[in-house]
Amino acid sequence: MNIFRTTKGRVILSVALGLAMLVLAMPALHAALADDAAPMPAVGSQAPDFKLNSQEGTPVSLHDYKGKWVILYFYPKDMTSGCTIEAHGFQRDLEQYNTKNAVILGVSVDSVDSHKEFCAKDSLTFKLLSDTSKEVVTKYGSLWNYGKPDSPSMAAARNTFLIDPKGVIVKVYTKVNPTPHSEQVLADLTAAQGMK
Repeated sequence: MNIFRTTKGRVILSVALGLAMLVLAMPALHAALADDAAPMPAVGSQAPDFKLNSQEGTPVSLHDYKGKWVILYFYPKDMTSGCTIEAHGFQRDLEQYNTKNAVILGVSVDSVDSHKEFCAKDSLTFKLLSDTSKEVVTKYGSLWNYGKPDSPSMAAARNTFLIDPKGVIVKVYTKVNPTPHSEQVLADLTAAQGMK
């Protein structure tokens, strides 16, 4: 008796063929979804302007810092271990950034109140900007889905942009290691200023 002539056999065959087609289609589906993601601004391009509220509840725009170097860093979540380490590095080196005519702007999708609490708890004195709409995170190609496909959780990816006084992106850091990051940015800032 041929198993594929029975109803049970045909169901098994249909399911197997369906799964095989799904597996074969996954790379194309993944590529299509990746194409929909916002591209990350490239080195040499003008940094996209924005307006976000800081931990003080006051609006901050990138164009407010024309004439200064800007370290625009995106991070996943206030008061988590990696984000705290990264913020502490920038805070530790803040005076060196100040002497180099540079400002630090941190961006996450957390609320202004969360930023306020993070700054108070960890004595952070630079600006943390709230992007609850995820508009700026998306503009900078830094939106990260860390959840499951059926239950997405969106946050900012750990990326940093070094922006010169004319608003041009000089360096992009992706998948940042929070521990040595501030030292790395300071070294690159020093090198970039030497080339100007």
